[in-house]
Amino acid sequence: MLVGLMSRHLRPYRRALTLVVLLQAAQSVAALELPSLNADLIDNGVLTGDNGYIWRIGEVMAGIAFVQICCSITAVYLSSRVGTSLGYDLRAAVFDRVLAFSSQEVNRIGTASLFNRTTNDVQQVQLLSLLTGTLLVPAPIICVGGVIMALRLDGPLSGLFAVIIPVLVVIVGVLLARMLPLHRLAQTRLDRANGILREQITGVRVIRAFVRDDRERRRFTAANEELTEVSLRVSRLMAVMFPLLMLVIYLSSVAVLWFGGHRIAAGGMPVGALPAYLSYLMQILMSVLSATFMFTMIPRAAVSAERIQDVLSTQPAVRPPDHGVTALPRTGELELSQVEFRYPGAESAVLQGVDLLARPGTTTAIVGGTGSGKTTLLTLVPRLIDASAGTVRVGGADVRELAPGVLATQIGYVPQRPFLFSGTIAGNLRHGRPDATEADMWHALEVAQAREFVERLPQGLHAEVAQGGSNLSGGQRQRLAIARALVGRPSIYLLDDSFSALDHATEAALRTALAGETAAATVLVVAQRVSTIQDADHILVLDEGRVVGAGTHTELLAHNATYRDIARSQRDDQEAA
Repeated sequence: MLVGLMSRHLRPYRRALTLVVLLQAAQSVAALELPSLNADLIDNGVLTGDNGYIWRIGEVMAGIAFVQICCSITAVYLSSRVGTSLGYDLRAAVFDRVLAFSSQEVNRIGTASLFNRTTNDVQQVQLLSLLTGTLLVPAPIICVGGVIMALRLDGPLSGLFAVIIPVLVVIVGVLLARMLPLHRLAQTRLDRANGILREQITGVRVIRAFVRDDRERRRFTAANEELTEVSLRVSRLMAVMFPLLMLVIYLSSVAVLWFGGHRIAAGGMPVGALPAYLSYLMQILMSVLSATFMFTMIPRAAVSAERIQDVLSTQPAVRPPDHGVTALPRTGELELSQVEFRYPGAESAVLQGVDLLARPGTTTAIVGGTGSGKTTLLTLVPRLIDASAGTVRVGGADVRELAPGVLATQIGYVPQRPFLFSGTIAGNLRHGRPDATEADMWHALEVAQAREFVERLPQGLHAEVAQGGSNLSGGQRQRLAIARALVGRPSIYLLDDSFSALDHATEAALRTALAGETAAATVLVVAQRVSTIQDADHILVLDEGRVVGAGTHTELLAHNATYRDIARSQRDDQEAA
């Protein structure tokens, strides 16, 4: 998974990667040449007292070292560029795919996990790419080249490699085999800890209102301890690995000095060969140590790559058509025909056999008990989800066949929980229409009964909005969400319980202003209060996902028991109040 993901996203940088390999090969060859020149300088210059020879070899060594430094710096620079570009591309790819997800995919993977996959997991793969170019590429060249050069210097002494290298391989293999499942478990527990933390920050007011601080503290502490426990197990393995490897390296150096000293004393090895051999040994072992460090990074990066690929390979349930329809036969008309919606794996359908026809200039209201499918029905129209069966038509065309841009311009959607983006009020309103003028925005705010409070803000339209609109009241957020829909001047308005946070006076003024503004449009309203929808041209009554009544307010009061019960319960509540 890791190799496939990196190879696909590194294709645009093939030239840079080829140059990195060539530069690292050049600097590795230069590093391998220096100990041999040093041995020659000792044997033929220092021991014979030939200063001229020392100067000549020294100049050659300085030139080679300069080339090595230049190649190394350039290779590291290019590796950094490629690694950073890879991280950018992966984040962009994950972000683009998540934007195409419906609520089903987001709920399956989890919001907290998606955050981690876009940031932490991409960073792990990016870091591996960077270290591959700087540490892993030169490691095998130096290791193999060092062994060859060491054998050329002294064959009998090179028998030490038959003991040293297997010991290193066994240590690294055993420890890495234990690290991989721990890294996977650590990522899962990190997702859980992040999810709990995000939930607690978002719901901090509820926690304090119900004095659940101790319970939430215990929840987070438990998740934190689980994550810490796994992290400590990984850290212990790392703490054991590197001291063991360093012990092998130091013991190997002692063995080379011991056996090499005896060979020099016996006349079987020149004096200059011992420091050169020791240099090659250190180069070989340090290259193994670098590769080992890389291998400790690979398990975590492999887990991250799997999680990233899981996002990239997930096909959205709602997919735009390849060649979307751009011309609408009947602008503003909305039709649902035998619509059914069922969540994957669910035993029963949320909606079943729903028929609806709404034309321009009319207001259609949808009412029903909690969980009757009202919001689900509305989300089918802008294709936030797709119907499991039946057809949803906007302007006479199936929404599955409409180009997304065309569908978006036809619909003004105000969700049940209005969400505002961080930025300014004007920036949020222009989500409805990017080219809206200030006059357009002030008009929309006036209709939405929001102009008065926006004018009171020091910066007016350019007043700052916190993430989610947390610096505004619920009623202010609802009115700005309605204004955002009005700015776009769509042919179909979808209002999902959009007046619930408003007082009766503001709601009455807003409904009166909306009636004039949307007179030529199709309006679909979901409401809890019967008083909000009693003047609608057509009312649809839902119960457990089925249409159990349709007609005007008067007709339903006379002939529909479900609607009558809803109206009576609200009237009793008002009388009791």
